[in-house]
Amino acid sequence: MSKLKLIIQREFIAKVRNKSFIMMTFLSPLLMIGMGALIYFLMQKNDEKIKKIVYVDTSEMFSKEDFKDSKTIHFLDYTALGAEETKKKVEEGNYYGALIIPKQDSLELLAKSIEFYSKDSPGMSLINSLENKIESKIRNKKLNNFGIDLDKIKASKINTDIKMFNFSGEESSKLINGLKIGVGAIAGYLLMMFVLIYGTSVMRSVIEEKTSRIIEIIVSSVKPFQLMLGKILGNASAGLLQFFIWGIILFVISIVASSVFGVDVVEMQTAKVPAEQMEAVKAAAGGDKMQLVIQEILKLPILKMFILFIFYFLGGFMLYSSLFAAVGAAVDNETDTQQFMMPIMLPLILGVYVGFAMVINDPHGSIAVLFSHIPFTSPIVMLMRVPFGVSWYELIISMALLLVTFVFMVWLTAKIYRVGILMYGKKPTYKDLYKWLKYKG
Repeated sequence: MSKLKLIIQREFIAKVRNKSFIMMTFLSPLLMIGMGALIYFLMQKNDEKIKKIVYVDTSEMFSKEDFKDSKTIHFLDYTALGAEETKKKVEEGNYYGALIIPKQDSLELLAKSIEFYSKDSPGMSLINSLENKIESKIRNKKLNNFGIDLDKIKASKINTDIKMFNFSGEESSKLINGLKIGVGAIAGYLLMMFVLIYGTSVMRSVIEEKTSRIIEIIVSSVKPFQLMLGKILGNASAGLLQFFIWGIILFVISIVASSVFGVDVVEMQTAKVPAEQMEAVKAAAGGDKMQLVIQEILKLPILKMFILFIFYFLGGFMLYSSLFAAVGAAVDNETDTQQFMMPIMLPLILGVYVGFAMVINDPHGSIAVLFSHIPFTSPIVMLMRVPFGVSWYELIISMALLLVTFVFMVWLTAKIYRVGILMYGKKPTYKDLYKWLKYKG
């Protein structure tokens, strides 16, 4: 244990004293804030740009009421000018595009003969908006032709709001479900990034020691199993310290920006959300529902989520780091690692896919439950399921399987590690790795 402790201390100190580690620890939050500010600034500038769209309506079906101006789009009626003259004027002038609505004998033909001309390719959101306006008008016209009263149709529309309860009588909301999805998705994404960044760091550390021949001296006084485990725990400790510092810096910056400069950090983060969606969110959270949302947030098992987050965070990282360490021991340089990286990354990618595709739609479905117990995917999938409520029975099984698999994989990859760290000048194959696993001693 004393040797393991020394290895962990050595790896931790070597990592945190590294200049790149120190620079990225303090620069990364600033870069994240800077990127957020840049996106916010660009979105604001994009919203300030007004698009002038002219329309020629020879069908005489549409009016200015059908093409109302918005904050970023201004419509101009050039029907009197004619289609050809309008297209020339738009091409030569400072206009975004021209909408040509021809006269047709039937509404079906009209719907398929409308054209839009522009100098550059128009955005899909703009085209969808124009199509919705035109479809609504044509649909209403067709209903009138059928003798259907539009006022009665409008009066018949009723908004349904299904209230959600559990069997203990506690009320929930759709917004809270969205919050749970967000929390789980962020946790799974952070774990994936942590594994990619610090797992490859363990691999590079092994390759560096192997190529410098320092490893030959180290293994004379310590077992390969202890050495590999110490590297994993040392890098994990350094990574957690870096994440903790990032959290503090981001928290301090957000408080300073809000109080001193009057910058709304939440607004910066939601700047890329379309205005229509933001209005819907505000409406859903308005009035009495905002109080319900706050109550539901306070009811979330925050302590349980935090403890499980730390456990699966460390468990998932150490499991994958043992595989990265084995790869580092088997090769002489990073170029040779590519053939072994894909089998390691596939379960991680699969976990992310299952999390986003299955857990969001059905967090307690059979597929989500299965992959939350498989050790190579459970760190991500279970983290995404926890906010929705998972029984301790399931958690204990999942955590036990993850721990047992981690210990087994460290023991198994240590067999590769003890042979691979002393092998030089040969590019190993999967057959060679299998032979190393069978060696005794």
